[in-house]
Amino acid sequence: MTHMLHAAARRVQWSRAGAAKRAACLLAAAYGLKILYPIIRRRMKRAGCKAGSQDAGWAEAGREAPHLTAGSRGRASPAVNAEFFKQLLELRKLFFPKLVSAELGLLCLHSVALVSRTFLSIYVAALDGKIVKSIVEKKPRSFVFKLIKWLMIAIPATFVNSTIRYLECKLALAFRTRLVDHAYETYFANQTYYRVISMDGRLANPDQSLTEDIMMFSQSVAHLYSNLTKPILDVMLTSYTLIRTARSRGANPIGPTLLAGLVVYATARVLKACSPKFGKLVAEEAHKKGYLRFMHSRIIANVEEIAFYRGHKVEMKQLQKSYKALADQMNLILSKRLWYIMIEQFLMKYVWSSCGMIMVAVPIITATGFADGELEDGQKQAMVSERTEAFTTSRNLLISGADAIERIMSSYKEVTELAGYTARVYNMFSVFDEVKRGIYKRTAVILGSENNSKNEDKAELHINGPLEIKGKVIDVDHGIVCENVPIITPNGDVVVSRLNFKVEEGMNLLITGPNGCGKSSLFRILSGLWPVCEGVLYKPPPQHMFYIPQRPYMSIGTLRDQVIYPDSVDDMHEKGYQDQDLECILHTVHLYHIVQREGGWDAIMDWKDVLSGGEKQRMGMARMFYHKPKYALLDECTSAVSIDVEGKIFQAAKAAGISLLSITHRPSLWKYHSHLLQFDGQGGWRFEQLDTAIRLSLSEEKQRLESQLAGIPKMQQRLNELCKILGEDSVLKTMDEEE
Repeated sequence: MTHMLHAAARRVQWSRAGAAKRAACLLAAAYGLKILYPIIRRRMKRAGCKAGSQDAGWAEAGREAPHLTAGSRGRASPAVNAEFFKQLLELRKLFFPKLVSAELGLLCLHSVALVSRTFLSIYVAALDGKIVKSIVEKKPRSFVFKLIKWLMIAIPATFVNSTIRYLECKLALAFRTRLVDHAYETYFANQTYYRVISMDGRLANPDQSLTEDIMMFSQSVAHLYSNLTKPILDVMLTSYTLIRTARSRGANPIGPTLLAGLVVYATARVLKACSPKFGKLVAEEAHKKGYLRFMHSRIIANVEEIAFYRGHKVEMKQLQKSYKALADQMNLILSKRLWYIMIEQFLMKYVWSSCGMIMVAVPIITATGFADGELEDGQKQAMVSERTEAFTTSRNLLISGADAIERIMSSYKEVTELAGYTARVYNMFSVFDEVKRGIYKRTAVILGSENNSKNEDKAELHINGPLEIKGKVIDVDHGIVCENVPIITPNGDVVVSRLNFKVEEGMNLLITGPNGCGKSSLFRILSGLWPVCEGVLYKPPPQHMFYIPQRPYMSIGTLRDQVIYPDSVDDMHEKGYQDQDLECILHTVHLYHIVQREGGWDAIMDWKDVLSGGEKQRMGMARMFYHKPKYALLDECTSAVSIDVEGKIFQAAKAAGISLLSITHRPSLWKYHSHLLQFDGQGGWRFEQLDTAIRLSLSEEKQRLESQLAGIPKMQQRLNELCKILGEDSVLKTMDEEE
């Protein structure tokens, strides 16, 4: 290498250091060409074979991943296209619900501030030229006067800059408030919050969409408006000022204008060809962030169970896997931004700067108004100062215009990112609206052919595709009647094909059956959580039915709030309840001791952890006595309560005139029910009057036979061992073979 450098230096008379620098530059250029050439080549090729490669990609994805869902196949990646503008226009109706609104006022103030900043920039550029002129002319008094003026104009300029940032943040907050208010109203209407999770499978993490996605979308819209409006105004006004200045001095502005247009157009074409799909990348990053947050919340919700099982290693691996997927996605975005920003900066800073020097120099050199001609020395000196002033002003204006164009072109990347946030927010509102109207779409798993034979015998018990809701729900004052109502899960599994029964007021229904037979599913249909797909369901309005699960929900608030949930204190007073009435209710469920133990009705604690399992179940029953419904749906709600206290609570509920629909496995509660609805787990059922004495005797006989038959396998095994030792056959074995 040293000999090569010496030889090159002797031939072209370079110094050794100069030859080394040129060699290093050549190596760097060769390395850059090696890196950039495959990227640019792939970008240019992609335009020609985009359709074919996409079809092939889908086919290959279908072969390699048979578990892909139909929703993921049909969903197009977010991009700046007609669909993006359509979604943005739909969301605009939420930003500005009416013509006169606070958001529109903020937008107008923001626009005025942006226009004011543009005119201030033009004025400051002209003032800079005058300051330089006074320096060239050696006029200290004029220089001091113009410098003071420059400092004075800086006060409103800085105020306008601060106002622009303030109004941008206020606008983003106002947009976010509008979206959040509408999202919450839709999310909590008609139990959409439940159905989005349980009945529909399109939103994996609604909490992510309701918080971070809305925040990022609002900030992106407000920032993009500021980033596009001011640069466009800057380009228009600075171009007009430059052209007017050139014409006033006798210069032809056509050449520099064409050069500027050609450079901007070439830059735009190159950047568009090299630009990655930032919208798709950002949307995928947001999805992975939401999944990581979901994994953390899942651990928090099940922390005790994980600790009992000592499953921290498994959970840590899942968290690490989720974080690695997010980190890989962020690294992918950073790597793509690296080369894109490098090309962008090279074109917009260095290429544009060189072209800008040409655009400023040509009008000054060729302008007749700046020619020296036959001027004397003093006039020539004045003309030099005029040219200096014009050059400084034009250069500042050109820098401002170039910076504006750079921001406009750089904002394309922000627009593509906005397309990703827009798609996620628009999809969230679309899902909320469809679920609210009873349209559900579950993720349909595409099974391989090897599993088809296993499911052929169960085809009649499963509905493929979206569920068709043909049933009717009619609110009545008395009784619960099911007429040909099927029990179908959100996944399409038909648990019971037809169900017919009638529960009148004063009737107490016991519901039994094996696990997975449809007991809790029936309660979900009666509560309105699941739709009635067929038949007719007559039931009281929701305020006359009260559901108590096995694990009652403990809300955030005082001890009083736990008893009256979901009512507020004002609702409690409107119903005529006082704290003394609540004390009587707690006496009924044997829970009054917690009032003194926890510090009174106004004590605020994490009741989920403070109360034991049995206390939480009795709190659920206390809510039933507070609301006094006509019908109470009890789903194993006293399994952690002692039998004697449980019996007293059920007896008090019957005395209060509450009809009980109970799911329980305790024979001690059978005597509090008059009718039986029994599922067999195979789609069958029977509804009949309950004879507690007969059922108890049958249950005792069943338990006795189970205890007797439990030892038979061990006795049979010992008999076989004795036959082998003795080499004889057993009489029982011979009888079994003859049979």
